[in-house]
Order: sequence, then structure tokens, then C-alpha cells
Amino acid sequence: MYVINAGVVTISDKGSKGQRVDESGPALKEFLESKINAKVISMIIVPDEQDLIEKTLIYFADVLKLDLVLTTGGTGFAPRDVTPEATKNILEKDVPGISEVIRSKSLTITPKAMLSTGISGIRKGTLIINLPGSPKGATESISFVADALTHGLDILKEEANECAR
Repeated sequence: MYVINAGVVTISDKGSKGQRVDESGPALKEFLESKINAKVISMIIVPDEQDLIEKTLIYFADVLKLDLVLTTGGTGFAPRDVTPEATKNILEKDVPGISEVIRSKSLTITPKAMLSTGISGIRKGTLIINLPGSPKGATESISFVADALTHGLDILKEEANECAR
């Protein structure tokens, strides 16, 4: 298994202005580097602006050619929570199972999990997963799917082709 090149995008109006310390991005970086074979190549904080989120995800996928991009924040009901809409606009393939598992397992912890609008999908060779904005919610969510991620990325990168074994 190769090293997974990853990126983390924190979506936060206050964080992008320096009015709040980003704890979710660093928590995800720590998780990726300690729990799965990943190296976080780039981390960025952007405001809840759909065009900017789209441009950032396109840059991470098309230019940096990262294997995995995790977003944190902007997946709730607030009018400025547009991370899933931005993600959906740039995806080439939906991967609903990842977000379904995250919501399902999160419901065992809190009934508020059903309020998440996060999605997952693929652009070119990059898997993009929307996660909640809190450090606890983000790391719990990615932990629910981490074991399957490496296999999915192997298939996406054509490193594996036998799923039946």
C-alpha cells in the first residue's frame, strides 16, 4: 500500500478571519497520519463561500492530485452551510455509502447526526468526504469508514482489482 496523499479543508467564516482557532483540521491531520497510511500535503481554511469551496476542491483534486480530501464544516442547516452543494457541483461520481455509514454510526452517539447534509464522492482520482465541523464529530466520522478507505483508494488508484477476495 502506497502512502495516501491527503488534504484537509476547513470551512469556517470565523476560522478564515482568524476569529476562531481551527481545531477540526489539525484533529483530522493527526488522525490521518496516525491511524491510516496518510500524509497531509495541504491544509486550508476557507469561508463558507460556495465558489471558493468549489475552487479549493478542484485545486486539491486537479492540480495537487491528492488521493483523499476531507472537508470539515458547513454541513448543517445554517443558510451559509454550503459545503455539500459546492462538493456536489464538482464531483464526477457520487459515493453515498460513505456518508450513509457516517450518519448511521453517528446516530448511535447523537440523534443530531440525522441533521448532517454531508456527501462523499470522486473527482478524477480524488475521494472527497464532507465531515462535521467539530473536532470530535469529524474524527469520529472518519474513524467509522477508515478501514474501508484504504481498500477504496487502492481500487480508485488501480492498485487493487480483486474485490471478491
